[in-house]
Amino acid sequence: MIIINYLNQKLREYVSENLSILDFNIEIVKTKKEFDGLYTIVLFPLIPKIKKSTKEISAEIVDFINNENRIIKSFNVIQGFLNLDFNSKYLIDTLININPLDSFESKSELKLIEFCSPNTNKPLHLGHIRNILLGDSVSKILSSCGYDVHKTQIINDRGIHICKSMIAWMKFSNNTNPTSEKIKGDHYVGKYYVKFNQEYEKQVNDLIKNGNDEKYARENAQILTEAKNLLIKWEKKDAEVLEIWKKMNSWVVEGFNETLEKLDVVFDSEYYESETYLVGKDIVDKGLKSGIFYRKQDNSVWVDLTEEGLDEKILIRSDGTSVYMTQDLGTAYLRYQKNPKLNGMIYTTGNEQDYHFKVLFKVLEKLKYDWALKLQHLSYGMVDLPSGKMKSREGTVVDADDLISSMINKSKTISESLGKINDLDELEKNKLYKTIALGALKYHILKVDPKKKILFNPDESIDFNGNTGPFIQYTYVRIKSILYKNDNNSIEFNDIKLAKKEKELIIMLCEFKNVLNNSVKTLNPSLIANHIYELVKMYNSYYQTHTILGDKSINSFRVFLSEKVAFQIKKSMALLGVSVPDRM
Repeated sequence: MIIINYLNQKLREYVSENLSILDFNIEIVKTKKEFDGLYTIVLFPLIPKIKKSTKEISAEIVDFINNENRIIKSFNVIQGFLNLDFNSKYLIDTLININPLDSFESKSELKLIEFCSPNTNKPLHLGHIRNILLGDSVSKILSSCGYDVHKTQIINDRGIHICKSMIAWMKFSNNTNPTSEKIKGDHYVGKYYVKFNQEYEKQVNDLIKNGNDEKYARENAQILTEAKNLLIKWEKKDAEVLEIWKKMNSWVVEGFNETLEKLDVVFDSEYYESETYLVGKDIVDKGLKSGIFYRKQDNSVWVDLTEEGLDEKILIRSDGTSVYMTQDLGTAYLRYQKNPKLNGMIYTTGNEQDYHFKVLFKVLEKLKYDWALKLQHLSYGMVDLPSGKMKSREGTVVDADDLISSMINKSKTISESLGKINDLDELEKNKLYKTIALGALKYHILKVDPKKKILFNPDESIDFNGNTGPFIQYTYVRIKSILYKNDNNSIEFNDIKLAKKEKELIIMLCEFKNVLNNSVKTLNPSLIANHIYELVKMYNSYYQTHTILGDKSINSFRVFLSEKVAFQIKKSMALLGVSVPDRM
């Protein structure tokens, strides 16, 4: 059993015996470095209840815990804090039985997690990368804890944004294509999304110069009107429009798949808005007939959620075209139809869509779908650059492909300067550069709590020192080198007295399972990332002050401890989607 969990259990038993209270919360924390001990029990809530002195209560608790198994070696009391140290044999036995990913039985629950879900009018960028890495890591974390996880995305391949790229291509491309221009398909189409915005702003300014107010100008610029008309034609299945749409979408989706492959991310299924929006329109129509929704005089369809603390939300525009909400209704319904065993769905999007998902979940509840209460929104903060917020329509984004290439080049430069991989062939070197680069990128993104913004600096993420992926990878490589040099494979650790840092390492290793459980509950990979960083820092301090391959009498234990640390590094980083190399 995890040490802190065992202490909690024994404390509950002690309180129950003395106070007949079954559920009485007592805080247990790590002992502060300036005091002797590993865990500290905060006694203040107990003192007025039991009405004994702090020393008496402390002695009783220690005797109670040690009654079945004498695990506590010594204790001290500082005011209302009981500091505990544990005997070496107990900690060594605990270490031997640690496996950070064991004992998770299958929960027979299918969880679907949606992430990535891009628009087919531009390439993936840094903001998408946070979404993709977060969704992929949460999928791995849930899977490791026994859930049946299905990774999916919705390709937003229709709507006014798509028509903006299309109309710009029709007007300005001279019928070129990605092959003729030697440009990756999503990059090629993205150029025309930016081109649309440039032309749109030019037309808006011209209208304002001609005496029109800004609102009128923004709503009536010719190129925007043409895009709106294109969307109407698309929904009416105009053959020429559909042909252009299919062609441009195929270019973009092919580009997306190349980028996802670079990130080592694979989906179990894909849905397309062009297929799900019709189901959504049918759902809206049924809701309209049943009185859940209502139609305004301009023929648009709405839902009134003011009694639920929200507001009115449009579901169908006055011209009959659908909105994002429409397709999201259809997509959710289809997923539950195709996966009858589905027991929960998680949507991964930026926090600017918090309100959208509150509305979506509430609308599905009003439609009386029994699964609506099992939907979750994994919301995350946006990624900003030192220069400010990224804007796709203005082309001020960090392109995902460019970023990955840049990170690989930085990894190559640093690795070559260290001169430790000269004997590897080019294929092995290139694989290593990618491993380090993706480790840097993924860890840098995932170590931040999803709720917080990220100010992204690629130079900081690739550093081999500090709280970075390469620092953790390098520690793993260091331990692998120790294991390779070791010639003593004994696992008999009789009469070994552990140093304080060895005890602290065992405690840290032992706590991982609780960290993993909390990560599942909160859908937060940063808990794992920061736990593994603390473990690595602690191990490096231990490595600097203790000889691992020295005295034969303790050599086998220290190698075994190092091996356990390496195992947990590898398994933990895998939950973040990060590989660890054997050499760097």
